Amino acid sequence: MAASAWSERVQELLKRMNNFHEHGSSRDQCLPFLVAGQRVGSVPALVAQRLQGYPAVFTVCPEPRRVKLHPQLASHEQRTAAMGQVLTELRDLGAFPCLCEWRDEHYEVMPRFCDPPLFSMERVATALLGVRCYGTHLNGYTWHGGCPCMWLGRRAPTKPTYPGRLDNLAAGGSAAGLGVMETLVKECQEEACIPPTLAAQARPVGTIRSASPCGQEGETYLQGAEPSSIGAAGGNQAGSNWAPLPHQLTPPTDLELPEDFEPHVGDGEMQEFYLWGLDEVKNAIASGDFKPNCALVALDFLIWHSHIQPHHEPNYAELVEGLHRTL
Repeated sequence: MAASAWSERVQELLKRMNNFHEHGSSRDQCLPFLVAGQRVGSVPALVAQRLQGYPAVFTVCPEPRRVKLHPQLASHEQRTAAMGQVLTELRDLGAFPCLCEWRDEHYEVMPRFCDPPLFSMERVATALLGVRCYGTHLNGYTWHGGCPCMWLGRRAPTKPTYPGRLDNLAAGGSAAGLGVMETLVKECQEEACIPPTLAAQARPVGTIRSASPCGQEGETYLQGAEPSSIGAAGGNQAGSNWAPLPHQLTPPTDLELPEDFEPHVGDGEMQEFYLWGLDEVKNAIASGDFKPNCALVALDFLIWHSHIQPHHEPNYAELVEGLHRTL
């Protein structure tokens, strides 16, 4: 692929993965979500309309436009229980199709990763409240014939999201009670049969941030919901029927694997693994074959390890900035 075409496609990917903050996105149709005076998410107007039906849990304010968790819910346990009751009822009512993918897996909700969690909630519902989610992705690399190579996985065809797409060697969201490295070791063992002692040698190498309204997936998240008029004259304005994806903060980790190590399919999340040279990985990032957020992790690896350099890539600064936007 020509260098200019590659650069253009990757910039388009970066913009798409962070376009929640762009002009004309659904951002203006979302209401800040506050818990104990701290902002933890962005609620689409259509979701806020449904939450008005639960005044003991949510306060939806038209001016200034915002959604608050009821102040009487003062503890982690109280908030978690109340949130669970609302989400379970919305699931049983078929209010939002995303809730049909219920996983019985909780994510912690906090303003920043280092903050104490304010409550936890069902994973698939995080998109409805636009809360920030955390996870970890592994760039597994080795040397083959004196050249650096990366191990990549291909997602199983049964995966509910991005089936059959390229993925990092191992990855997963941080469930409630698990830290970054605990999550990484767990996912490495489950997905790629990487022994815990080897996975524990991985090292975090920064963070990647993304926040994007759902496109086609957003229509699935909110299909069948009624237009909202909260804080918006005219009701169903452009973008008001889209939900933001969870704001994602991903700390990539790098792990140099022994040259004779080979990952194996574990729990069925992946269907196979490939050992590719870095040029192959670079081309795949722009091909559309990657799960989008995993493409960003691979791109960060290529920059971090100087396979993409400023004197060869004229848009180097834009690529770096696109990976590390403040959310």
